Amino acid sequence: MNFYISKIVTNQNFEEAIMNVTEALATDGFGILTEINVKDTFKKKLDVDFKKYIILGACNPHFAHKALTLEDKLGVFLPCNIVIEEHDNGEVEVSAVDPVVSLSPVKNESVENIALEIQQKLKRIIESL
Repeated sequence: MNFYISKIVTNQNFEEAIMNVTEALATDGFGILTEINVKDTFKKKLDVDFKKYIILGACNPHFAHKALTLEDKLGVFLPCNIVIEEHDNGEVEVSAVDPVVSLSPVKNESVENIALEIQQKLKRIIESL
């Protein structure tokens, strides 16, 4: 089982993919809490070149509130990370954490149900790109 949901997006460059992912997430109630530019960070901190690679920390407040009410330590798994990366061949790939897999250590059926709902939303979002 993969720990992520992924798709190569077509007819989009890297910057367009970031914009489209952000818009698609917002349409489904997710906001972006963090944005990490890995390429820039590696260059600044390590003086190494790396491909275009952005990590978006996405959160759906409704589901986060429900989950944290059930298990207050679930914050260690939040937010849901979405990666947009440009491969050497120019293809752009969008990947999201699979919340069902990442939350599998939590033995709480209500949390499992929330993870399944979020997984379905993320799959739908990524497939729509």
